[in-house]
Amino acid sequence: MLDTLKRAWGEEEIRKKFYFTLVMLLIYRLGNNIPIPFIDAQKLAAAYKGMEGTLVDYLNMLTGGGLSTLSIFALGVQPYITASIVMQLLTVVIPRLEELTKEGEAGRKTIQKYTRYMTIFLAIFQAIAITNGLYGAALSSATPFQKIVMNVVLIGGTMLVTWMGETITEKGIGNGVSIIIFMGIIANVPKTLKTWKTGLHYNTITWISILIMALVVIFIVVFTVKITEGERKIPVQYAKRVVGRKMYGGQSTHIPVKVNMSGVMPIIFASAVLAIPSTISLFMGNANGGLNQFFSKSTYGFVIYLVVQAVLILVFAYFYNMIQFNTVEYAKQLQQNGGFIPGIRPGKPTSDYLAKVGNKITFIGAISLALLTIVPALSSRFLGLNLSFGGSSVIIVVGVILETVKQIEAMLTMKNYKGFLNR
Repeated sequence: MLDTLKRAWGEEEIRKKFYFTLVMLLIYRLGNNIPIPFIDAQKLAAAYKGMEGTLVDYLNMLTGGGLSTLSIFALGVQPYITASIVMQLLTVVIPRLEELTKEGEAGRKTIQKYTRYMTIFLAIFQAIAITNGLYGAALSSATPFQKIVMNVVLIGGTMLVTWMGETITEKGIGNGVSIIIFMGIIANVPKTLKTWKTGLHYNTITWISILIMALVVIFIVVFTVKITEGERKIPVQYAKRVVGRKMYGGQSTHIPVKVNMSGVMPIIFASAVLAIPSTISLFMGNANGGLNQFFSKSTYGFVIYLVVQAVLILVFAYFYNMIQFNTVEYAKQLQQNGGFIPGIRPGKPTSDYLAKVGNKITFIGAISLALLTIVPALSSRFLGLNLSFGGSSVIIVVGVILETVKQIEAMLTMKNYKGFLNR
């Protein structure tokens, strides 16, 4: 990986993409430290203090701490992620949206436009929930005009962060939205280390607990790399055919089926769905009670939360598998090009076989993601360590790094091909 980054830095075009991405992330971090107008920082800190350790704290982690300080980027990319989930579910249900997904770049842009409209609607809902629910008591002295300004700033901040994510994807390095979430997560690492240092000083935690947690994190990193890189190779044979005086085909190849085809997206989407109860509690002005406290403080609630999270990861993993690995199209293309899987008849039997293999591989990958999410959460709970960036966050960080490095490698490969063609 270090060698790849070194070679990429030597390419001027890729280096410019690095600079652009870093500038966007710098703007994002600066925005997370700029509070919205008309707020009282002391009242804000007092209102948030009772929410530490709840689902609201988890939302704050995903926004890089912007929610606790009510910065202009307090909502982060959560409305956009939720809108993306809804749109992808609707593409399965609504035939017109399904047709748009098959229309190439034009269809993708249309779906993206609908996603932005839904993002605005969700941002409005969440902004009102924050100013009237989460921080309702702290902002009770604000006038209606001031509340409107606060909501407009929060909504505008969300749309700006969304634009930054899309622009990073287009002109920078990696998936922009994932990179922004990644930045928000690692911004919490110093806070966690400081908490552990304080705990050691006051003997509330031990070095053994920290050592065990460090081993758990190393295990997560290694296992995440394994399931991300793992794949099942389905052999494909192409029949020989004569066209004019030339013979084509006859070679052997394979279809790579990744163990974790969907990357970190099932975890991100599961986190977004689990944030919905918190948002509803905020809107109802019950941030310190109800589902937030039940899921976080209650032992049964904590277990239920992990079970629901694991189930959602399974669902989204299969959903992404269905979208990305279209077995009917694969079977059709193989048949049209004279290819076949040894021992399997072309057409529907090939499609059924690919679906069967894909489902088995997806199940292994989804179970692995679920376990990698549950193990560190349980470790943090039983060891009494405040892991502010969470177990699922470690998987997101590792997954984003691996995906970004792969994209850089692809850029380097394309650069080498261009150099070869120009000779």
